[in-house]
Amino acid sequence: MPWSPRAALLRDLVLGALGTAAFLLDLGADLWAAGQYALRGRYLWAALVLALLGLASAALQLFSWVWLRADPAGLHGPQRPGRRLALLHVLQLGYLHRCLQGLRQGLLVWQQAKPSEFDLAYADFLSLDISMLRLFETFLETAPQLTLLLAIVLQSGQAEYYQWFGVGTSFMSISWALLDYHQALRTCLPSKPRLGWAASAIYFLWNLLLLGPRLLAVALFSALFPQYVALHFLGLWLVLLFWVWLQRTDFMPDPGSEWLYRATVATILYFSWFNVSEGHTCGRATIHLLFLLSDSVLLVATWVIYGPWLPTEISLHIWLAVGGVCFLGGLALRLGYYRWLHPSCRWEPDPVAGTRVDGFRSLFPCEPYQQLRNRRMTQLARNFFPKAKEEGVLPRKGEVNGVI
Repeated sequence: MPWSPRAALLRDLVLGALGTAAFLLDLGADLWAAGQYALRGRYLWAALVLALLGLASAALQLFSWVWLRADPAGLHGPQRPGRRLALLHVLQLGYLHRCLQGLRQGLLVWQQAKPSEFDLAYADFLSLDISMLRLFETFLETAPQLTLLLAIVLQSGQAEYYQWFGVGTSFMSISWALLDYHQALRTCLPSKPRLGWAASAIYFLWNLLLLGPRLLAVALFSALFPQYVALHFLGLWLVLLFWVWLQRTDFMPDPGSEWLYRATVATILYFSWFNVSEGHTCGRATIHLLFLLSDSVLLVATWVIYGPWLPTEISLHIWLAVGGVCFLGGLALRLGYYRWLHPSCRWEPDPVAGTRVDGFRSLFPCEPYQQLRNRRMTQLARNFFPKAKEEGVLPRKGEVNGVI
């Protein structure tokens, strides 16, 4: 049964509040874990947790600030982003400010009996940027933190209560970010089928089931050879960065900040698939899957050879079996999703003139709301969703059919 416009507004407002709460809960869990490590004399573990948190936060604030500076003049107010916003980003509060701003705008829209088109479109613009930043935060901070936490548990042979809490909040944050990002991309489609619960659940599950074994494989290697895991990450990251560069991405407003985006995408690709270019991507996705699978098998093989170094009371063979089942299940769900549930849409040659989103969540790309079209997320949606010929209509000159 379709959501009514007002019920959908309330749903999005509640989901935005839960997303912000999940971010704060995950942040609190990381700080709590770092404090517990320091109190127990594990200063290196505490430093690693804080270092990962600091690097991810700095990258997130930089993305947020660059986007604010590149947004159309007058979009966020009569003046360009000034000292107050700059100070918030320096204090690592820029992302949280965006979340609160999105909630405030969503509440404003929900309170109106008949929301204006501008308020609706502006709420969408803010939520799309927040979804993208949440995804970046997930793979720059949450996924590495979860890998580190699993490695610490494997190395010590036991898990404390605060570590279990950290594992739970990390998986919740990753799950939320993946599903929220997928829903945000759907709102950018020119004509989209309604996002059903089944499609959402399957998309969420295949991502999580494929990500879990990858995190476990890296954690096993990290527990055995903590001095080499940084070299392993750097080696693969450079290869993936080169691969992203070969695809000639054009996501950020200037060449300098584009390298920040490419470096972030390379980090995401270390853990999971992320499409960055339009066209036939089935081949690229397959190559990436085989690349990560080969690397994960090598990491697990290393553990099989040197496994006795780890505490014997941990039933790692059971975890490896569970990881293998999760991978096969995730792969089956992924294939099923792209075969039956992934939407196809007809993208117009001119995204400004022809793109129109169904339903009340309209981005209003035409005048007078052209500046409210979120170019960043629209571009990623064009990469992620395939083009399809309308029945009985030949593709226009210059149009290419894509996959995935």
